[in-house]
Amino acid sequence: MNTTTLSSRAPISASMSVFERYLTVWVFLCIVAGIALGQLFPALFQAVGRMEVAQVNLPVGLLIWVMIIPMLLKVDFGALHQVREHWRGIAVTLFVNWAVKPFSMALLGWIFIRHVFAPYLPADQADSYVAGLILLAAAPCTAMVFVWSRLTNGHPLFTLSQVALNDTIMVFAFAPIVALLLGLSSIVVPWDTLITSVVLYIVIPVILAQWWRKALLARGQAAFDAAMHRIGPWSIAALLATLVLLFAFQGQAILEQPLVIAMLAVPILIQVFFNSGLAYWLNRKVGESHSVACPSALIGASNFFELAVAAAISLFGFQSGAALATVVGVLIEVPVMLLVVRVVNSSKGWYERGAAR
Repeated sequence: MNTTTLSSRAPISASMSVFERYLTVWVFLCIVAGIALGQLFPALFQAVGRMEVAQVNLPVGLLIWVMIIPMLLKVDFGALHQVREHWRGIAVTLFVNWAVKPFSMALLGWIFIRHVFAPYLPADQADSYVAGLILLAAAPCTAMVFVWSRLTNGHPLFTLSQVALNDTIMVFAFAPIVALLLGLSSIVVPWDTLITSVVLYIVIPVILAQWWRKALLARGQAAFDAAMHRIGPWSIAALLATLVLLFAFQGQAILEQPLVIAMLAVPILIQVFFNSGLAYWLNRKVGESHSVACPSALIGASNFFELAVAAAISLFGFQSGAALATVVGVLIEVPVMLLVVRVVNSSKGWYERGAAR
């Protein structure tokens, strides 16, 4: 995963797969397909929705694992010892990810969902929309950040160690932060359901992915790289299948209020630009290199949307506003993050003049 030879002006096509490059297009097509199929075959999707055990939908649970495990295979928890080499950048990213991002999103949700857009949204879904936004912000990016880091010529060891550290923290901090913010937002969430989501969609996938990673690496780096190439499309394919199911259930609500997606996108966009800008500026103030500041800013802005979607479905159901809010995060992830990539690349001269002082 040597990224140091990549130019910061490397074309996106050289570093992103077709799935990744056109993720927004695929998501839009899934919205259309899901809505159409939901209207044409309502009984079929209602039957899928009833396939639950302990509030976990079995088809979606399987799809979530297929989404998450290939991404977690990329994470080397052995890289955690490298944290001390860029402790200032690590500290900035942790501060933004865990002390700013979830709380700023809760505030933005309160401002826009409960006040600014309240007259135009269904009142019975307001709490659910806010919950979905909080779930999205409480899960730092795990896999796509490697793509964003490559596109900015980011420091590969910093990116790897930061992702490993974030994943470790997420096992312990995701549930308490979500429960705290939902409580502050007067949204009641059963602790047992939240803990079940963490175990199912963080703890077990991490264990399975690390076991699989170790087995593949025991056969050599070539075997590991070949396996990653084969299973790489699985994550996006499973995500798209999940989105079809979600929008099959959400279709009627979207047809009745088509602007709901645009309104949910507003706080997500503000959150991305605010947190990426804050992380980038703080790294400059503490004197970190540009190759560290870029992935730090991108990790601070992007989300582990696969986990957010899974948790939203488990906690609130397919037809909830929470599930829809997390999907909006998927819809805008690629174009917005590519814009952030462009900004940090084009501002390298400004950054280095300030960091050198």
